[in-house]
Amino acid sequence: MTTADRDIHPKDRLLETASRLFYAVGIHAVGVDRLTSEASVTRATFYRHYPGKDDLVAAYLDTTSRRIREGIGAILKAEPAREALAGTMGVIGDRTLDDDFRGCQFLNAAAEYPDPAHKVRQVIDDHREWFFGVLRELAAELGHPDPEHAARVLVLLRDGALHGGNLDDAATVRDTLRRAVADVIA
Repeated sequence: MTTADRDIHPKDRLLETASRLFYAVGIHAVGVDRLTSEASVTRATFYRHYPGKDDLVAAYLDTTSRRIREGIGAILKAEPAREALAGTMGVIGDRTLDDDFRGCQFLNAAAEYPDPAHKVRQVIDDHREWFFGVLRELAAELGHPDPEHAARVLVLLRDGALHGGNLDDAATVRDTLRRAVADVIA
């Protein structure tokens, strides 16, 4: 661990370590021993900040959601509706080109937490409801005759792009997503 890493609060180190490992390896594949070892904290420190691993998973997804909301919020403030919608969906397509891209954190976590009543799934559902709402509002601003349907189609396109970008040629997925979004909002 570097000196700079030691300056990071142990709770934040745990969250950063968990975010990296959960995304790269998978949530259930990473145990508490590995998390504490790589974050250079004790098990007692882990449990002082997170009563259980699922609490850390929920914090990881909540932090991810907050970062996405901030990024999309900046796009929404800076652009008119058509450009904001294209920009929001464009961020998703562009993400598939990143070297470390391994799909959507929320879809990956949902596959590992199938119980809809679980606290991790509640964080996932909250994020998805927020994103759907953003898309529905943009479609309504654009005068789409059925903003609810348009938002559902756009969410499906998002989900497909985030899976396809991990499985297929990411540039083709990005370009297909852009074209499909243009078709929906035309």
